[in-house]
Amino acid sequence: MQAKKSLGQNFLINDAIIQQIVSLFTFQKDDLIIEIGPGRGALTSYLSKLPSNLLCIEIDMDMHKYLDKYESDKCHILYNDILQTDLKSLINNYHYHNLYVIGNLPYYITSPIITYLLNSNLSIEGMLFMVQNEVADRFCAKPGHKEYGYITLVIDYYYHAQKEIFVAKNNFNPIPKVDSAVIKLTKKSNKYNIDTNKYFAFLKECFQFKRKTLKNNLRKYDFSLIKEVLEEHHYREDVRPEEIPQEVFIESFTKLNSEK
Repeated sequence: MQAKKSLGQNFLINDAIIQQIVSLFTFQKDDLIIEIGPGRGALTSYLSKLPSNLLCIEIDMDMHKYLDKYESDKCHILYNDILQTDLKSLINNYHYHNLYVIGNLPYYITSPIITYLLNSNLSIEGMLFMVQNEVADRFCAKPGHKEYGYITLVIDYYYHAQKEIFVAKNNFNPIPKVDSAVIKLTKKSNKYNIDTNKYFAFLKECFQFKRKTLKNNLRKYDFSLIKEVLEEHHYREDVRPEEIPQEVFIESFTKLNSEK
Protein backbone atom coordinates (compact mmCIF):
# COMPACT_ATOMS: atom_id res chain seq x y z
CA MET A 1 0.00 0.00 0.00
CA GLN A 2 1.33 3.40 -1.01
CA ALA A 3 1.73 6.06 1.69
CA LYS A 4 -0.63 9.00 1.29
CA LYS A 5 1.22 12.27 0.80
CA SER A 6 -1.91 14.24 1.76
CA LEU A 7 -1.81 12.68 5.24
CA GLY A 8 1.93 13.09 5.67
CA GLN A 9 2.42 9.34 5.99
CA ASN A 10 5.96 8.09 6.55
CA PHE A 11 6.07 4.64 8.14
CA LEU A 12 8.82 3.73 10.63
CA ILE A 13 10.43 0.46 9.55
CA ASN A 14 13.23 0.00 12.10
CA ASP A 15 12.19 -2.46 14.84
CA ALA A 16 15.14 -1.58 17.09
CA ILE A 17 14.01 2.07 17.23
CA ILE A 18 10.40 1.03 17.87
CA GLN A 19 11.52 -1.06 20.85
CA GLN A 20 13.57 1.88 22.14
CA ILE A 21 10.50 4.12 21.97
CA VAL A 22 8.31 1.68 23.90
CA SER A 23 10.98 1.35 26.62
CA LEU A 24 11.06 5.10 27.37
CA PHE A 25 8.19 4.75 29.84
CA THR A 26 7.35 1.89 32.21
CA PHE A 27 3.71 1.08 31.49
CA GLN A 28 1.57 -0.70 34.07
CA LYS A 29 -1.53 -2.88 33.84
CA ASP A 30 -3.85 -0.10 35.04
CA ASP A 31 -2.52 2.50 32.58
CA LEU A 32 -4.17 3.70 29.36
CA ILE A 33 -2.11 4.44 26.25
CA ILE A 34 -3.50 6.49 23.37
CA GLU A 35 -1.62 5.96 20.12
CA ILE A 36 -2.13 8.69 17.53
CA GLY A 37 -1.75 7.62 13.91
CA PRO A 38 -0.88 3.91 14.26
CA GLY A 39 -0.67 3.60 10.47
CA ARG A 40 0.36 0.06 9.52
CA GLY A 41 0.77 -0.91 13.17
CA ALA A 42 4.57 -0.95 13.55
CA LEU A 43 4.37 0.60 17.02
CA THR A 44 0.94 -0.92 17.75
CA SER A 45 2.36 -4.42 17.45
CA TYR A 46 4.57 -3.73 20.49
CA LEU A 47 2.14 -1.58 22.46
CA SER A 48 -0.60 -4.20 22.15
CA LYS A 49 1.63 -6.71 23.96
CA LEU A 50 1.96 -4.48 27.02
CA PRO A 51 -0.30 -5.03 30.05
CA SER A 52 -1.91 -1.58 29.62
CA ASN A 53 -5.10 -0.75 27.75
CA LEU A 54 -4.48 0.69 24.29
CA LEU A 55 -6.66 3.06 22.28
CA CYS A 56 -5.46 3.79 18.73
CA ILE A 57 -6.83 6.75 16.77
CA GLU A 58 -6.23 6.57 13.02
CA ILE A 59 -7.52 9.02 10.40
CA ASP A 60 -7.00 6.68 7.41
CA MET A 61 -9.80 4.11 7.02
CA ASP A 62 -7.63 2.17 4.56
CA MET A 63 -5.46 1.06 7.49
CA HIS A 64 -8.18 -1.43 8.51
CA LYS A 65 -6.29 -4.19 6.72
CA TYR A 66 -3.24 -3.64 8.95
CA LEU A 67 -4.87 -2.73 12.27
CA ASP A 68 -7.91 -5.01 12.60
CA LYS A 69 -5.73 -7.89 13.82
CA TYR A 70 -4.79 -5.91 16.95
CA GLU A 71 -8.41 -5.44 18.10
CA SER A 72 -8.94 -7.17 21.45
CA ASP A 73 -10.46 -6.65 24.90
CA LYS A 74 -7.63 -4.27 25.76
CA CYS A 75 -6.84 -2.78 22.34
CA HIS A 76 -9.37 -0.71 20.40
CA ILE A 77 -8.99 1.09 17.08
CA LEU A 78 -10.96 4.28 16.39
CA TYR A 79 -10.98 5.73 12.88
CA ASN A 80 -11.20 9.47 13.30
CA ASP A 81 -9.23 12.71 13.05
CA ILE A 82 -7.52 13.24 16.42
CA LEU A 83 -8.28 16.98 16.19
CA GLN A 84 -11.98 16.18 15.85
CA THR A 85 -12.02 13.61 18.66
CA ASP A 86 -13.54 14.34 22.06
CA LEU A 87 -10.84 12.56 24.04
CA LYS A 88 -12.31 13.47 27.41
CA SER A 89 -15.61 11.73 26.65
CA LEU A 90 -13.85 8.84 24.98
CA ILE A 91 -11.57 7.94 27.86
CA ASN A 92 -14.44 8.14 30.37
CA ASN A 93 -15.15 4.58 29.22
CA TYR A 94 -11.87 3.48 30.75
CA HIS A 95 -10.76 2.97 34.34
CA TYR A 96 -7.06 3.79 34.45
CA HIS A 97 -4.33 5.09 36.74
CA ASN A 98 -2.00 6.94 34.37
CA LEU A 99 -2.71 8.21 30.85
CA TYR A 100 -0.01 8.24 28.15
CA VAL A 101 -0.04 9.44 24.54
CA ILE A 102 2.29 8.14 21.84
CA GLY A 103 2.48 8.95 18.15
CA ASN A 104 4.50 9.23 14.97
CA LEU A 105 3.08 12.63 14.05
CA PRO A 106 2.83 13.95 10.48
CA TYR A 107 5.19 16.90 10.17
CA TYR A 108 2.57 19.30 8.85
CA ILE A 109 0.27 18.88 11.84
CA THR A 110 2.66 18.27 14.76
CA SER A 111 2.16 21.58 16.59
CA PRO A 112 -1.68 21.59 16.26
CA ILE A 113 -1.87 18.07 17.71
CA ILE A 114 0.40 18.84 20.67
CA THR A 115 -1.40 22.14 21.30
CA TYR A 116 -4.73 20.28 21.17
CA LEU A 117 -3.51 17.78 23.77
CA LEU A 118 -2.17 20.52 26.04
CA ASN A 119 -5.54 22.30 25.87
CA SER A 120 -7.58 19.12 26.39
CA ASN A 121 -7.63 19.40 30.21
CA LEU A 122 -6.61 15.76 30.41
CA SER A 123 -4.14 14.69 33.05
CA ILE A 124 -1.61 13.08 30.71
CA GLU A 125 1.27 11.58 32.66
CA GLY A 126 3.61 11.39 29.70
CA MET A 127 3.86 11.68 25.92
CA LEU A 128 6.21 10.24 23.32
CA PHE A 129 6.26 11.72 19.83
CA MET A 130 8.23 11.16 16.68
CA VAL A 131 8.62 14.61 15.12
CA GLN A 132 10.86 16.42 12.65
CA ASN A 133 14.33 16.79 14.18
CA GLU A 134 14.30 20.60 14.00
CA VAL A 135 10.88 20.65 15.67
CA ALA A 136 12.23 18.43 18.45
CA ASP A 137 15.00 20.98 18.99
CA ARG A 138 12.39 23.74 19.25
CA PHE A 139 10.17 21.85 21.68
CA CYS A 140 13.07 20.87 23.95
CA ALA A 141 15.20 24.02 23.69
CA LYS A 142 16.73 25.71 26.72
CA PRO A 143 17.07 29.48 27.29
CA GLY A 144 19.76 30.93 25.05
CA HIS A 145 19.20 28.38 22.27
CA LYS A 146 18.18 29.85 18.90
CA GLU A 147 15.14 27.53 18.74
CA TYR A 148 13.83 28.59 22.16
CA GLY A 149 10.48 30.34 21.80
CA TYR A 150 6.78 30.54 22.59
CA ILE A 151 5.89 26.90 21.93
CA THR A 152 8.93 25.79 23.98
CA LEU A 153 7.57 27.65 27.01
CA VAL A 154 4.00 26.43 26.56
CA ILE A 155 5.21 22.81 26.60
CA ASP A 156 7.65 23.53 29.44
CA TYR A 157 4.83 24.98 31.55
CA TYR A 158 3.28 21.52 31.80
CA TYR A 159 6.04 19.04 30.93
CA HIS A 160 9.73 18.28 31.16
CA ALA A 161 10.70 17.91 27.49
CA GLN A 162 13.63 15.74 26.46
CA LYS A 163 14.94 14.78 23.03
CA GLU A 164 15.59 11.05 23.42
CA ILE A 165 16.30 9.38 20.06
CA PHE A 166 17.64 10.78 16.81
CA VAL A 167 16.06 8.92 13.87
CA ALA A 168 17.68 9.29 10.45
CA LYS A 169 15.31 9.64 7.49
CA ASN A 170 16.31 6.28 5.96
CA ASN A 171 14.45 4.52 8.82
CA PHE A 172 11.13 5.42 7.16
CA ASN A 173 9.17 4.29 4.13
CA PRO A 174 8.80 6.38 2.08
CA ILE A 175 11.99 8.26 3.00
CA PRO A 176 11.15 11.83 4.06
CA LYS A 177 13.29 14.84 3.15
CA VAL A 178 14.38 15.45 6.76
CA ASP A 179 15.53 13.51 9.82
CA SER A 180 13.32 12.91 12.84
CA ALA A 181 13.66 12.59 16.60
CA VAL A 182 11.66 11.13 19.47
CA ILE A 183 10.77 13.54 22.26
CA LYS A 184 9.64 12.53 25.73
CA LEU A 185 7.29 14.79 27.70
CA THR A 186 6.96 14.01 31.42
CA LYS A 187 4.30 15.82 33.45
CA LYS A 188 5.51 18.36 35.98
CA SER A 189 4.11 18.34 39.49
CA ASN A 190 4.47 22.08 40.07
CA LYS A 191 1.37 24.22 39.51
CA TYR A 192 1.33 27.99 39.27
CA ASN A 193 -1.68 29.95 40.49
CA ILE A 194 -2.07 32.06 37.34
CA ASP A 195 -4.54 32.44 34.48
CA THR A 196 -2.88 30.28 31.81
CA ASN A 197 -4.83 31.81 28.91
CA LYS A 198 -3.67 35.31 29.86
CA TYR A 199 -0.16 34.09 30.60
CA PHE A 200 0.22 32.38 27.22
CA ALA A 201 -1.15 35.49 25.50
CA PHE A 202 1.53 37.47 27.36
CA LEU A 203 4.21 35.00 26.23
CA LYS A 204 3.05 35.30 22.63
CA GLU A 205 3.58 39.07 22.84
CA CYS A 206 7.01 38.56 24.39
CA PHE A 207 8.05 36.59 21.29
CA GLN A 208 6.03 38.42 18.63
CA PHE A 209 9.20 39.79 16.98
CA LYS A 210 12.02 37.32 17.45
CA ARG A 211 14.87 39.74 16.75
CA LYS A 212 13.60 42.47 19.06
CA THR A 213 14.39 42.89 22.73
CA LEU A 214 11.80 42.01 25.35
CA LYS A 215 11.31 45.72 26.05
CA ASN A 216 10.51 46.48 22.42
CA ASN A 217 8.03 43.61 22.24
CA LEU A 218 6.22 44.78 25.39
CA ARG A 219 5.80 48.49 24.69
CA LYS A 220 2.18 48.51 25.85
CA TYR A 221 3.15 47.22 29.30
CA ASP A 222 4.65 49.04 32.27
CA PHE A 223 8.16 47.82 31.61
CA SER A 224 9.52 49.35 34.81
CA LEU A 225 7.81 46.50 36.69
CA ILE A 226 9.34 43.89 34.40
CA LYS A 227 12.71 45.61 34.70
CA GLU A 228 12.60 45.11 38.48
CA VAL A 229 12.14 41.36 37.98
CA LEU A 230 14.89 41.22 35.36
CA GLU A 231 17.35 43.01 37.61
CA GLU A 232 16.57 40.68 40.51
CA HIS A 233 17.62 37.81 38.25
CA HIS A 234 20.64 39.65 36.84
CA TYR A 235 19.28 40.25 33.33
CA ARG A 236 19.92 43.45 31.39
CA GLU A 237 17.11 45.76 30.35
CA ASP A 238 17.88 45.03 26.68
CA VAL A 239 17.63 41.24 27.11
CA ARG A 240 16.06 39.22 24.30
CA PRO A 241 13.13 36.94 25.16
CA GLU A 242 14.93 33.75 24.08
CA GLU A 243 17.41 34.25 26.94
CA ILE A 244 14.79 34.23 29.70
CA PRO A 245 13.63 31.09 31.58
CA GLN A 246 10.02 30.25 32.36
CA GLU A 247 10.21 31.29 36.02
CA VAL A 248 11.24 34.86 35.13
CA PHE A 249 8.40 35.19 32.63
CA ILE A 250 5.93 33.96 35.24
CA GLU A 251 7.30 36.32 37.86
CA SER A 252 7.08 39.24 35.42
CA PHE A 253 3.52 38.33 34.45
CA THR A 254 2.49 37.99 38.10
CA LYS A 255 4.03 41.35 39.01
CA LEU A 256 2.25 43.10 36.13
CA ASN A 257 -1.10 41.67 37.18
CA SER A 258 -0.63 42.30 40.90
CA GLU A 259 -0.08 46.01 40.23
CA LYS A 260 -3.39 46.46 38.40
